[in-house]
Amino acid sequence: MILKQLQLGVDKVFCYILACEESHEAVVIDPCGDEEKLLALIQEVQLNILFIVNTHCHPDHTCGNKVIKEATQAIIVRHEADELLLHDQEAKEYFNRQGFSPSPPADRIVHDGDQLVFGNYTLRIIHTPGHSPGSICLYVDGNLFTGDTLFVGAAGRVDVPGGDFTTLLESLSGKIAVLPDETTIWPGHDYGDSITSTVGREKKENPYLGGEW
Repeated sequence: MILKQLQLGVDKVFCYILACEESHEAVVIDPCGDEEKLLALIQEVQLNILFIVNTHCHPDHTCGNKVIKEATQAIIVRHEADELLLHDQEAKEYFNRQGFSPSPPADRIVHDGDQLVFGNYTLRIIHTPGHSPGSICLYVDGNLFTGDTLFVGAAGRVDVPGGDFTTLLESLSGKIAVLPDETTIWPGHDYGDSITSTVGREKKENPYLGGEW
């Protein structure tokens, strides 16, 4: 699998490109600014972007959706709970104040256990609410893309519309800690001492995943 990790945008969010080596069908996770840089890489590798997947609806992770969708004709994928959150007036006002470009609506709504196929690979949706009601992690080929649910040594904030600390801990323990220890963690921001980790390491060192709360 082709896997590219890019730190983009004013909030330095990690955006990911996943692609099949044979078909060059691909997925973009969380386009978050610097769209020209992202599109240049897509063109360089000659990728066919099928899906734009948002790990959650917060605008620092979705502000590149419109440009990438228009350039690639890919469909935007988001969990139902976060699509609904975007219609909440309080949440809309909060997100608008952040000053990011708004995302178009999702073209495809997903739920826990849904799958997205690109070439020879299948991306599995794991619903991990807490940072937002519709936060998802994405699992493929031993890799877990965690958005703002789990960072290296930390976890996502919950003082935002739809955030809930108890729900986040339940997601971490019930959805992520149960994965194989060798699963590679690819977070949504570079907040730790490395840009990747593993489930096994986080279970040992991360207080939010290690059950110390």
